[in-house]
Amino acid sequence: MEWYQNGFSTAQLWLNYVAFLPMPWLLLGVYAVRAEALGAGALIGAVLYGIAFTYFAHTTLYALSAGVPDYESLWGQLGPLYTVHGALMVVGGLLFANSALRGKGLPAAAVLLFGIGLLVNLVLAVVPVPDILQTVGTAIRNAGLVGMGYAVLREKRGGAF
Repeated sequence: MEWYQNGFSTAQLWLNYVAFLPMPWLLLGVYAVRAEALGAGALIGAVLYGIAFTYFAHTTLYALSAGVPDYESLWGQLGPLYTVHGALMVVGGLLFANSALRGKGLPAAAVLLFGIGLLVNLVLAVVPVPDILQTVGTAIRNAGLVGMGYAVLREKRGGAF
């Protein structure tokens, strides 16, 4: 929406905020269900990932209240703190993914998608490309989250993954 509208809109920011609300809890929820197989590394990763997305939700409210016109302006106003939380998201997510792969507590394909999406986002954040390409990494990451969630729900119903 931001790319199409050439900047933020109130509707887009509220939609973004609503989408960010469950994000801090997703990996913690998966961890809670599969804690025995995932281990302490996954818990630490889930907490770091959750901290990052709590901050990102806050940045959306900040953009709404301050009338920030676009992502570049938001990043410029928030400075290094935004980048630090981006790093927390990547480090936390990769720590979770590594622990999940080692513990075999979740389907490897879903965990790999999640991790690859994080790495794509990281690369696209440091390479000078249009911001719209970040949606590629986000889509891959979210496909991994959906896969992990589906596996947890399917297991609870008695199916195997």
